[in-house]
Amino acid sequence: MAGMTSSARPFLNRRLAEFGTTIFAEMSALAVRTGAINLGQGFPDTDGPEEIREAAVRALRDGLGNQYPPGPGIPELRTAVAAHQQRRYGLSYDPDTEVLVTAGATEAIAAALLALLEPGDEVIALEPYYDSYAACIAMAGGTRVPVTLRPHDGAFRLDLDELRAAVTDRTRLLLVNTPHNPTGTVLTREELTAIAELAVERDLLVVTDEVYEHLVFDGAEHLPLAGLPGMRERTVTIGSAGKTFSFTGWKVGWITAPPGLVTAVRSAKQFLTYVSAGPFQYAVAEALSLPDSYFDALRADLLAKRDLLASGLAEAGFEVFRPAGTYFVTTDIRPLGESDGFAFCRALPERAGVVAIPTAVFYDHREAGAPFVRFAFCKRTEVLEEAVRRLKSLPV
Repeated sequence: MAGMTSSARPFLNRRLAEFGTTIFAEMSALAVRTGAINLGQGFPDTDGPEEIREAAVRALRDGLGNQYPPGPGIPELRTAVAAHQQRRYGLSYDPDTEVLVTAGATEAIAAALLALLEPGDEVIALEPYYDSYAACIAMAGGTRVPVTLRPHDGAFRLDLDELRAAVTDRTRLLLVNTPHNPTGTVLTREELTAIAELAVERDLLVVTDEVYEHLVFDGAEHLPLAGLPGMRERTVTIGSAGKTFSFTGWKVGWITAPPGLVTAVRSAKQFLTYVSAGPFQYAVAEALSLPDSYFDALRADLLAKRDLLASGLAEAGFEVFRPAGTYFVTTDIRPLGESDGFAFCRALPERAGVVAIPTAVFYDHREAGAPFVRFAFCKRTEVLEEAVRRLKSLPV
């Protein structure tokens, strides 16, 4: 039988059996097939700063990174990452022992979970969660325990009592994402303090995905969990150039953590990509040194785009959860007379010429995410304006 061995065992490892083709691949293919505007996958439709692109070209021409770079990452980038953490957050890291460069944040997540988990360890993740979290926990043999962010007063909020109740004697690690994809929630100082106190009390490791750290709005503040009492020694902090500098194809990410944790993660990472993105590492080192005006302009541009799309979606009849961070807007489709996000998103390209992502794909509790749909606003203004025009044609 096709797809089977003689023993009738499936080819795919059973740990990955629940993970088929990603929703991003499915919806992007649907966008190509129908000619729809793709507001599904979160990548910009314009490149980042010209001087940073030229820095990559210069590195290529000068022979910098064209051969294998050092396993931990080039010294220039590790130094730039450490300087960024110090300048932005007052967090001091040794670039030689406490910084590791990875093939994007996705590899950082995979390497951290493969390194830090044993089969049977429980991992608490905030649901809905980026889909690679579930796959990486599975590959490591861990058990994911979702704690659901639920709508409240126009935003998705964490129930701290539910979080505390989810911790058991088998809990090894908390996987925290703030600013949070897909909901756009930015955890508050009070919420982060409670998470930190729980981690210290129960002696838990923490992996924090902070790739949207510079994309916060409306006075929201990004606070690294590692900066709270008792957290530096137990926290792996993940950052990325893709979201901040709009070069997602370069796949340059990093972790900062104390030496023991960095050594553990590097032990797994070296057998994944080994090294990657040599010339781009030199460019990202320069990017991290850009003046505050760059980050301010990026945030202002995305804020205007957020408001454009959020207002347009509301006018089209969606209930809109205006995000405090990231570049995604989550909506509730029930005011449109719909309740199945998958069916809605699969039909939307034909109905309105727009592609979105059903948020339920990011849930273990699929029913909790069923009516929610995510749109990306990291696109050119004219693209968002046309998408809004099309979406307003939906019958309510």
